[in-house]
Amino acid sequence: MYIEKDTFDNIVDKYSQTLFRVVYTYCGNRSDAEDIIQDTFLKYIKKHPKFETEEHEKAWLIRVAINLSKDYLKSYWFKNKSELTENIPVEEEDSKAVWESVQKLSPKYRIVIELYYREGYSIKEISELLHRNQSTVGNQLARAKKQLEKILKEDLYG
Repeated sequence: MYIEKDTFDNIVDKYSQTLFRVVYTYCGNRSDAEDIIQDTFLKYIKKHPKFETEEHEKAWLIRVAINLSKDYLKSYWFKNKSELTENIPVEEEDSKAVWESVQKLSPKYRIVIELYYREGYSIKEISELLHRNQSTVGNQLARAKKQLEKILKEDLYG
């Protein structure tokens, strides 16, 4: 099937930032995140899926990006490369300190924080995206908030 350039450009413009934040949450590296996002859009081009709604389209892209991120984290390349640290790009309205602290959480907690607070997904929607039980997502969100509170207190008060 064929996707018109304008249609594809609109999809890239609409979802790139969301996908970047989600993928960066997993891999913690800008260039790796950009590669995974590119692969996500390539899958979109190859499969050219039909969606009922924009939310369905967004959820599909996020799910593909998460799966590619997990595959990347399991890869030989990732396990054997040297670690470079980066700061996550933060939008002006976000508290930089909070989002820097979020990056200190483990990936399973970072992703639920990202999807719940930045992307506005419900616990039910997150459970569907991540293929986890709703109670698991709720518990991970609660644990993530507790850990984040502890990290922020340490960062602010030493």
